[in-house]
Amino acid sequence: MKKTIFLVVFALMLFSLTGCAGILEKYNEPVDVNSTEEVLFTVPSGASTTGIANALLEQGLIQNVNAFKMKVKQLEVDGQMKAGDYKLSKSMNAETIIEKLVSGDTFVETISFTIPEGYEVRQIVDKLEAEGLINREAFLDLLQNGTFEYTFLENVDRTFLLEGYLFPDTYTLKAGATEFDIIDRMLKRFDEVFTETYYARAEELGMTVDEVIRLASIIEREAKVKEEFPIVSSVFHNRLDIDMLLQSCATVQFILKERKEVLLFSDIAIEDPYNTYLYAGLPPSPIASPGALAIESALYPADTNYLYFVTTEKNDGTHYFNETLEGHNRDAAKGN
Repeated sequence: MKKTIFLVVFALMLFSLTGCAGILEKYNEPVDVNSTEEVLFTVPSGASTTGIANALLEQGLIQNVNAFKMKVKQLEVDGQMKAGDYKLSKSMNAETIIEKLVSGDTFVETISFTIPEGYEVRQIVDKLEAEGLINREAFLDLLQNGTFEYTFLENVDRTFLLEGYLFPDTYTLKAGATEFDIIDRMLKRFDEVFTETYYARAEELGMTVDEVIRLASIIEREAKVKEEFPIVSSVFHNRLDIDMLLQSCATVQFILKERKEVLLFSDIAIEDPYNTYLYAGLPPSPIASPGALAIESALYPADTNYLYFVTTEKNDGTHYFNETLEGHNRDAAKGN
């Protein structure tokens, strides 16, 4: 009889305990499964499980402190939740929150900006300043005087403010990134693109890295259609090989600081070392930031005998290419 009573009492106690656990487990479900709002939650350094649970409850991210603590014990992660800022949601259950806090998947506020291919330094500076990301004077000073340890910058004249080397791309950096951080990240991207193979190819062509980028910047500004980049490159390579003037409108536009569709005779007569209608060879520096395709095309031009190109009457960015001036003039007349 006593044994029977004991078993009944034990069973009732066990039912009570498992029932409580089941009730607590229900409190670990999401506060609002339909919520799409993210909440910034901070775990202070040295915070206890109880402290974290209380803070979560205060911000409406969990339903019950004891239920949360029980889940932490079940997962055997007591004392393992890491300090930092986290983005949490009321649609998360307790286990998901715990796993996030244990993993240290902290939230880092970032800034983003995009530099298009063919942008000049002046345009890059204007854009970054307009987006509130830099102090213009500090940025310009670093472009000329900042210390950046990259092989490709050896022998580059810094008075040209790293024209051509601020690689065009979309960037994401931590909020509060300094002018130095931004420049260094863009140079690092250039370093990633300009591989060891490219260094070897430049040497094979008898060109310095700076000469490659000067040429690539012209190609970037002249070519419009992807398939034509290597062909445009071949025209300039062919002209350089026979000491023929490059006659690039893009270099004159760089002088004018204006992207004029049609240049005047007075424009191409400007006395300036960047005027490739008057001065042979490449300009003193790059004239814009070339993208990966332009750089590759400068290093690997198409195999042609073309010396001329002119836009087609289609107005779709395509060009006619010619080996002779006669053919060039004939194609140029098609658009008139």
